Amino acid sequence: MDRDFLIDLFSDFGPVTIRPMFSGFGISADGVNFALSLRAGLYFRADEATIPRFEAEGSKPFQYQTSKRSVTVASYWQLPARLFDDMEELSEWARAALGAAQRAALKKRPKARKTLQIAEGAVENILIMRMVLSHPCWEGRPRIPPRRSGR
Repeated sequence: MDRDFLIDLFSDFGPVTIRPMFSGFGISADGVNFALSLRAGLYFRADEATIPRFEAEGSKPFQYQTSKRSVTVASYWQLPARLFDDMEELSEWARAALGAAQRAALKKRPKARKTLQIAEGAVENILIMRMVLSHPCWEGRPRIPPRRSGR
């Protein structure tokens, strides 16, 4: 599937961003990736709320082979072929996939807090080092010059 075909396919859904990804394209809306277009087909993001719908259609989750094993990605399921002819229903499935992707993004948010805590800890360490180095016992001793940016 090429980029123009995907733009036409999602025209009823609304504006999408299509970016090269792996052996195909990642499809996103509102900054959230909700579909993958790969050589093997078109895959939509799924979760516990939407997987039964894919199962009822006989769809399978995305799978790929490594040199050692077969990997199943349970969060992306193949779009039923019949939906390529029904743009209106495809748009409904795309909205459901976007909802699943948004719910998954909300579950991942706590990791960002951990990163923020590490950054805050680093700032605290810098402030402590400045206090230590500003103590009178360090006067007159050679200091390491600050690193220049761009290196």
